[in-house]
Amino acid sequence: MDLKSVVLASSGLVAMATGALADQVELDLWTIDDPGEYHYVMADEFMAKHPDIKINVRTVQFEDMVNDLARGVATGDAPDITYIDNPEVALFASRDLLLDLRPYIEKSEIVDADDIFPGPLASVTYEGGIFGIPRGANTIALYYNADMFREAGLDPDDPPSTWDELYEAAKALTKPQENVYGLAFSAVATEEGTFQFLPWLQMTGGDYDTVNTEGAVRTLKLWKAFIDEGLASPDTLIRGQWDSTGTFNAGTAAMSISGPWELPRMSSEAKFDFRAALLPVPEEGAERASALGEGDNVILASTDNPDEAFLFLEFLYANMDRVWNDFGYLPASEVEVKDPKYPEIYAVFAESMKYARNRGPHPEWPRISQAIQAAIQSTLTGQSSPEEALEAAQTRIDKVLK
Repeated sequence: MDLKSVVLASSGLVAMATGALADQVELDLWTIDDPGEYHYVMADEFMAKHPDIKINVRTVQFEDMVNDLARGVATGDAPDITYIDNPEVALFASRDLLLDLRPYIEKSEIVDADDIFPGPLASVTYEGGIFGIPRGANTIALYYNADMFREAGLDPDDPPSTWDELYEAAKALTKPQENVYGLAFSAVATEEGTFQFLPWLQMTGGDYDTVNTEGAVRTLKLWKAFIDEGLASPDTLIRGQWDSTGTFNAGTAAMSISGPWELPRMSSEAKFDFRAALLPVPEEGAERASALGEGDNVILASTDNPDEAFLFLEFLYANMDRVWNDFGYLPASEVEVKDPKYPEIYAVFAESMKYARNRGPHPEWPRISQAIQAAIQSTLTGQSSPEEALEAAQTRIDKVLK
């Protein structure tokens, strides 16, 4: 073959490659995950099956997601797909920023809304539309160090089941001389603090719209006692759940209130017999509650490729049976988890999901949550009494609701 033929042949190959790239659809995906975690792993698997679709994954910090999305929408730089915390769906749906997926779901042979658990489904439902698909679910329970229980003379087969028992266990397990606290939890002034507080409030009959109650006062007094008496670290006010549970894994907290997302690292970091129990109730026979966590995969209304974006969401949903073993989430729909890791702990969280409740939903959820966070912080720092803090929070919430 002469030089001219080689050049022409090479030009043809370049043109073919350029044409293939030109036909490739690109989707931008924002997530709170880091490389190696859920969205990155699933995007790679999806692209291997669909080489005509490229997914550009970007990590956004959990606490920045709402503001970054709002800024992206305003500047025309919003992603096609994003993860958002479940109470935020109503916020974005109410402003017509999300694609209503109900028409897609009704035609789908993979996604069946009737199979999604009521709590997670409610988190993506707004005014008759379905604006997301849960990527999984989670809730919180009480992790405890069974070895420390034995050393303190406590029965690891009979963990605390009431608030009084939790308080007494925390006292027995606290060892100031060894820098060991009885309990770790998060009261940070972010959504995580609200997430941890609401089940305690709900178990006493209150809810996000009714916070000025005797039960809420009792909750904040107990939380303050944990901190004032040195049973929980002062850092409880500034530490998120991840860092809080890190102290449990390190052996400087005997118990921790957190969720199943902790298990992958707990299995490598915690060098002791760790177990889980349902969140303690105010007293025997009291109503149970737990937090409904995890977020939803949503498609922005501004996307130019809604069909390809929904195809990716279908792929994620079709792999719901993997989320527990691979990523530390609970399934959000009726799927069978074969040979679950940590079967005893899985059973605890699966039971806890029966009592998991939404935060809201409400289009102005961030403002409601901020009022609750302010009451928690004001009380635990001693700036206000629980009664004063909750009255102020209720006033703020009432203005939002009205």
